[in-house]
Amino acid sequence: MDKIRIRGGRPLSGEIIIGGAKNAGLPLMAAGLLTDERLVLTNVPQLEDIKTMALLLAQHGIAVDRPTNDGRTLSLGGAIGNTEAPYDIVRKMRASILVLGPLVARMGQARVSLPGGCAIGARPVDLHLKGLEAMGATITLDAGYVTASAPKGLHGATIVQPFPSVGATENLMMAACLANGQTVIANAAREPEIIDLAHCLIAMGARIQGVGTDRLTIDGVASLHGATHPIVADRIETGTYAIAAAITGGSVHLRGGRLDHLGAVAARMHEAGVDLIEQDGGLTVRRLNGLHGADVMTEPYPGFPTDMQAQFMVLMSVAEGASMLTETIFENRFMHVPELNRMGARINVHGASAIVRGVPSLSGAPVMATDLRASVSLVLAGLVAKGETVVNRVYHLDRGYEAVEQKLAACGADIERVS
Repeated sequence: MDKIRIRGGRPLSGEIIIGGAKNAGLPLMAAGLLTDERLVLTNVPQLEDIKTMALLLAQHGIAVDRPTNDGRTLSLGGAIGNTEAPYDIVRKMRASILVLGPLVARMGQARVSLPGGCAIGARPVDLHLKGLEAMGATITLDAGYVTASAPKGLHGATIVQPFPSVGATENLMMAACLANGQTVIANAAREPEIIDLAHCLIAMGARIQGVGTDRLTIDGVASLHGATHPIVADRIETGTYAIAAAITGGSVHLRGGRLDHLGAVAARMHEAGVDLIEQDGGLTVRRLNGLHGADVMTEPYPGFPTDMQAQFMVLMSVAEGASMLTETIFENRFMHVPELNRMGARINVHGASAIVRGVPSLSGAPVMATDLRASVSLVLAGLVAKGETVVNRVYHLDRGYEAVEQKLAACGADIERVS
């Protein structure tokens, strides 16, 4: 099993190209189930989760091809020959549940294994299922599978989400595109990845109003057609490498990064003493004087994203003063804390909050990754730590970060992958 070895203490300097967003690419690939014509996606990241979704679509009958040599383009198309999403594939990735809505809307039935992925909390799919039931689907749960049936097709409905769930918003928006009548999703999620999916669906012939707001109105159509769509830049990758630049005291240009998509991350980083300048088709990030403590509470977009909490905690671990990070989205998202403390951080967890007292420096140590964002937080810690850090179980990292060691090494980090 691969490991990442880091010898810390080197300021980063140079340029990192930000890839397409994993969290946009996965629902966009699922949207290929909504049409019998070709959907071409560009700026596709080369990640394990993308490969997993391609395998899942292939067993449904959708061919996923790379028509260009650069590997950044996917062409999806084909007749759906199977409406079951099996456990062996779905267990690897939570986003697999996103095939449920498109399959029911297009084929009138689906059988999808309850999903797996990072062990960061329950993340139940009840909002997905309740929304589809409101649209006329019959839902049953049996032997770890969700079976949905709507032999006469789905119909429009008004769905009020108790929480702005990203996955449920995506699943229900896709399903509503082929439903009879009008669907309203109230308290919809507003993440840039939701907006990106909506723009792709509109390019495919969907009728969606309220894009970018918390109220989506979708008028169903009889069919969707093919389209070509570029995947939006990954704001979590942008934020992660911004913290890498800040924590090492370097200066890095993040080509393709968008300040307007960072939202609360940019605000908290500025408060902590980090400068983010939008220029030359991206962001230039550098630390101003010293790092200062800043409090964070994770919230749905445009609030501080849960996917940036672990990385920001590392930044605060070497900042002057104390910080409090409160996690409101997932209950098990402090599993990186014991590993950071082994490296010399002073972090105490009290329920849903972590108190971080900054220390002058961290020390390298062997550490274990527990999930995707925790794994990259340990890489960040290794960049600033004295001595050598070895991050184990980096298969989590490969699910969401492309060539992380190569991108960091190109900016001066002493980092390598050990097979």
